[in-house]
Amino acid sequence: MKAALPALALSLTLAACVPATREPASASLPPPAPVARHAPQAPPPATPAPLPAVPGDKWMDAPATPGDWRYQVGAGGPLAVFVGTGGKGEFVLTCDRPARSIELWRAGTSAGPRTMTIRTETATRSLTAVQAEDTNPYLAASLPAADPLLDAMALSKGRFAVEVEGQSPLYLPSWAEVTRVIEDCR
Repeated sequence: MKAALPALALSLTLAACVPATREPASASLPPPAPVARHAPQAPPPATPAPLPAVPGDKWMDAPATPGDWRYQVGAGGPLAVFVGTGGKGEFVLTCDRPARSIELWRAGTSAGPRTMTIRTETATRSLTAVQAEDTNPYLAASLPAADPLLDAMALSKGRFAVEVEGQSPLYLPSWAEVTRVIEDCR
């Protein structure tokens, strides 16, 4: 306690040496009128721009479609859904076990058949996609579960492309969900 007394005396002495503050001359003026400010508005949520089509031999260099794969088991069997940034299933792989086939579903509608082109590192194939059902907004194409194109999709240097005429292409990662649907269907 005695050691603290000299420190206390020194701090009181130093405080006495500090000059008193003066009020500036402008302090007698009235304060400025408040300026009305509008609360900042949050920008509207950004809608991702559609990815540009890239020439067939340069698709591996295109930016990946933003989103994630999800795997689940439905009533008809396993399925993998690629969910885009808007929360919508952009592409779906489903297994039809009784038919031993895999259906490829691309979000979109069409009054008639469309060409769906699948591009992988080792294979490219065009399929015929048709409107799945009147109330289902997907175009679907089907492949036998043993089709080598499915293996190429699962092992394609980490990505594959899905192109449907009249729609922006999808450049999708070939994650484990894709392989799992294919393997579970065989």
